[in-house]
This record gives sequence, structure tokens and C-alpha cells, in this order.
Amino acid sequence: MKASVIMSTYNAVQWLEKVVWGFSVQTATDFEIIIADDGSDSKTKEKIDELRKLIAVPIIHIWHEDHGFQKTKILNKAILASTTDYLIFTDGDCIPRNDFVATHLKFREKGFFLSGGYFKLPLSISKRITKEDILNQNCFNLKWLKKNGLQSNRKNIKFTTSSFLSKLLNVFTPTKPTWNGHNASGWKADLVVVNGFNEKMQYGGEDRELGERLVNMKLLSKQIRYSAFCLHLDHERGYVSEEIWNKNDAIRADTKANKTIKTSSGIYPN
Repeated sequence: MKASVIMSTYNAVQWLEKVVWGFSVQTATDFEIIIADDGSDSKTKEKIDELRKLIAVPIIHIWHEDHGFQKTKILNKAILASTTDYLIFTDGDCIPRNDFVATHLKFREKGFFLSGGYFKLPLSISKRITKEDILNQNCFNLKWLKKNGLQSNRKNIKFTTSSFLSKLLNVFTPTKPTWNGHNASGWKADLVVVNGFNEKMQYGGEDRELGERLVNMKLLSKQIRYSAFCLHLDHERGYVSEEIWNKNDAIRADTKANKTIKTSSGIYPN
């Protein structure tokens, strides 16, 4: 297999199922799915066992007990569990377009990590998307989305099907390429060198901090936010905390100031 798709989840069975159906219709098929489960109850495992019987892509379920928001820890466990040398990261609330994996494989390159994009949907449309809408890619059709309540917005240009326009937008977007939890990829060897995610961090910039350490080790980043594309389903975030944001911001500031490459609280402690 050419890649491992690692997605995080926590007690969001309906969203996770939609995401897995999205990966079941990828134009590239030589990849595995690793679900990094941050302590969900038995309903998530039951759904994963059900989906395993319905799709051709192999699914590995990595789980630990629920002790609050520990996404960084479960992602590090997923990195170790991966069986390929290239890792594509997303979230269990992001439905991938059917060329998602193929695009990451196309643009991967030694010495780089890739920074993809997303389009955030309102809750009403997030709920309305069915399995059939995913399998036939209706949910990536702008006309279908507008029919179901999507408002006109300049960001709707992300739904372009023109590869030329996508490449042009990747070049001229003012957004810097960063490591994004919903859509990023890199070589497993590089992630091991930086010791994976910083397990001292909870919600708020924990993905970006990983990317900042990759940059500190002289990796370059490649912008593919208009080429590799996913739909971000809306939901509540009860784990958001100003105190944790401040702590994470301090860790990121230290990473940048000291040009830290390897975290001491990662895949391999100390």
C-alpha cells in the first residue's frame, strides 16, 4: 500500500460513517484507514466493525480509554500502528472528495509536507448529506449544495473542477501552507524524527505545532488546499478552553523561539 489515512474521532458515529463512505469511493485504492479513537464508547467500535464488512479498504481501529481530550496521544499511537511510509491526516468529521488520496499521492515529495484545504458546511447541510450523496459525490456539487441551503460566497470557488484553476489558486492564495489536522500529509520517517505530536497539548494549535517543528528541521511545505479538498461537517466543541489555548500558544511560541525539532513528550517519551 502507498499510504495510511489517519483520522481522529470521538463519539461522533454519524459523522465518522460519512467520512468512511467518502474514503470507500476514492479513485486511488492502495491505502489503509487508521481510525485514531480518543476514547469513544462501544457504539463507535460497533459501527467500525459493520463498515469493515461493507468496504474494500482495510480499517485499523486504535483506541484508548477516555481521559479527556487526548487527540495528540492517540494520533501518536496511530502513527506507530501505520504500515506504510506515507501518512495522510484528516478528521472523523471531514468527508473527502473522491480524488483526495490520489491528490496527496500525486504531490508527495521527499523534503516536503503537504497542506490541504477544507470547506466548512453549516449544521443543516451536514445532517442532510446521505450515504448516497457521498457515493455519487452530490455533496461536492455546488448546485446540489445551493439547492440544499448553501449561501453564495467567494469561498465557493473551492468547488471548482478545473485542475488548472486549482493549481493557480494554490500558487496565489495568501494563506500559508501549514500542517492542518483536517487535511495534511507527510512521510512517516519525518514525523518520527520530530517525535510526532506534542502530548502536552490539547485542543488548539496542536496540529500547527507539529508542522512548525517539521519546518524547524528544514522541511518545506507545499500548498494543495484547492486540489486536496474535504467537507468539514459542523458540530459542537465542548472541549474548547481559553486556558488550554493560552497554554498551547505558549508551547508554540517556545517551539518557534528555540527552533525545536523534537518534542520530549511525543511518540517516544524523553
